[in-house]
Amino acid sequence: MRKPERYRRFLEYFTTHFPAPQTELHYANPYELIVAVVLSAQCTDKRVNQVMPALLQQFPTPAHLAAASAEDVFPFIRSVSYPNNKAKHLAGLGRMLVADFGGEVPSTIEELQRLPGVGRKTANVVVSVIYNQPAMAVDTHVFRVSHRLGLVSRTATTPLAVEKELVKYIPEELIPKAHHWLILHGRYICVARSPKCSSCPLTDFCQYYATQVAPAAGTTKTTSALKSPSKSAL
Repeated sequence: MRKPERYRRFLEYFTTHFPAPQTELHYANPYELIVAVVLSAQCTDKRVNQVMPALLQQFPTPAHLAAASAEDVFPFIRSVSYPNNKAKHLAGLGRMLVADFGGEVPSTIEELQRLPGVGRKTANVVVSVIYNQPAMAVDTHVFRVSHRLGLVSRTATTPLAVEKELVKYIPEELIPKAHHWLILHGRYICVARSPKCSSCPLTDFCQYYATQVAPAAGTTKTTSALKSPSKSAL
């Protein structure tokens, strides 16, 4: 199957079954989202959502965070991954938001990447979710699922290479949604170990299934409808 056909099938399925996907991070404004996304690096959204209420109660605005030290922030995020580094990043992020951006979260990838703890992936998430810009954040789920489905070539060995291929084939207006489709599919169905191919509706055009699963099983599976995982925003 040629790549354009894979994209057509991928987009057709998700636009039909999950037309309005959303991030699973809890947030009420751009400041809360960028803090949550910084915390979510190599950490589950569930854990981030657990620590955010107390963190935001103590530091409800960029100005409050700007006045804090890493030592002030650490107790509130000690249960997330790499809390020491993230505490330093958040304290620095608060100071820069106030000093350089008037307390507002910037809307461009270039400006966002100036903030401590904000790389390209985090910047893409913010502009996509908050500002609905056609930015594709590539995390481990997006990287894995796009390769398994055959949406990107084997030579796309970096997140940036995967990002460039995905945005080349996905219509601009669907890129923010496709980011969530790939993440959520990877989180609940196309998991890293033992992907749930038996409950996946995409196996009829999935490269991984065709080359790795079907030959081993010696059978062709009739796909069933993907059921929305509980608490997911698919």
